[in-house]
Amino acid sequence: MSEDVLVTADWVEERLDTFQDDDSDHRLVEINNPTVTDESEYTPYEEGHIPGALNFEWDAVFTDETERDIVSKEDFAARNGEGGIDADTTVVVYGGGRVPNWFALFGYWIYKYYGHDDIRVIDGGKGYWVENDYPLSTEEPEFTPRDYEARGPFESVRAYKDDIDKAIEEGIPMVDVRSPEEFSGEVIAPEGLNETAQRGGHIPGASNVPIGTTLNEDGTFKSADELRELYGDAGVDGDESTITYCRVGERSSIEWFLLHELLGYDDVRNYDGSWTEWGNLVGAPIETGE
Repeated sequence: MSEDVLVTADWVEERLDTFQDDDSDHRLVEINNPTVTDESEYTPYEEGHIPGALNFEWDAVFTDETERDIVSKEDFAARNGEGGIDADTTVVVYGGGRVPNWFALFGYWIYKYYGHDDIRVIDGGKGYWVENDYPLSTEEPEFTPRDYEARGPFESVRAYKDDIDKAIEEGIPMVDVRSPEEFSGEVIAPEGLNETAQRGGHIPGASNVPIGTTLNEDGTFKSADELRELYGDAGVDGDESTITYCRVGERSSIEWFLLHELLGYDDVRNYDGSWTEWGNLVGAPIETGE
């Protein structure tokens, strides 16, 4: 798998001095949802993070909660600039959650949406880093602000409701990455999470590839060959357009990453409206059961 998008914990540890250098063209960014952090086994940012890592909380930095949308281009650029990041910086993200990098890869997807060229993620996320005793710090870094110029947005990585209507009509592959219980309609959201919908089930025609099936026991991703077989069994081989979705767009950005960035499938879009939009739409078709 390419180090251009996925790096190991060892790769990061070898470059810790670079990540902590104010003049460096490398930055580390920890991305988590603070409400999940308190419930998870990995260390919260303030109690320990990779030395030199900035703290970009998922809701505050990457979303617009008033609009129920992703962060605006202007706010995205401002927050990165404040962190000493510019458009030429190599940004490496990581995080935890109920699955590794749950929110970090949503952040990765936003970086791509706004045209950031060199964005990478740590395989296994924070859980792997902590579990394997890599160094942690409680010192919050301060970097000299830079001028960040965001590009785009590049809509080729994003799907909307109209795209789902078309996918249903034309039989375009859709990958629902939620748990089998969410997919079948047995539950609407994972326990303890608030974003929900009026109805349970899945979008007609979607295949279910739960996030857990893409991971090894240590939280790292399975090999490219294993992933191709997994998605092939779900009817996705990269030969046609594919849409990923979940509940609010974060878990589906993980499988968008796997399909588009790791496996190199050209036309893959993340439907960030996901089930909280579709499951609340009046008259939108749904299916239940396996």
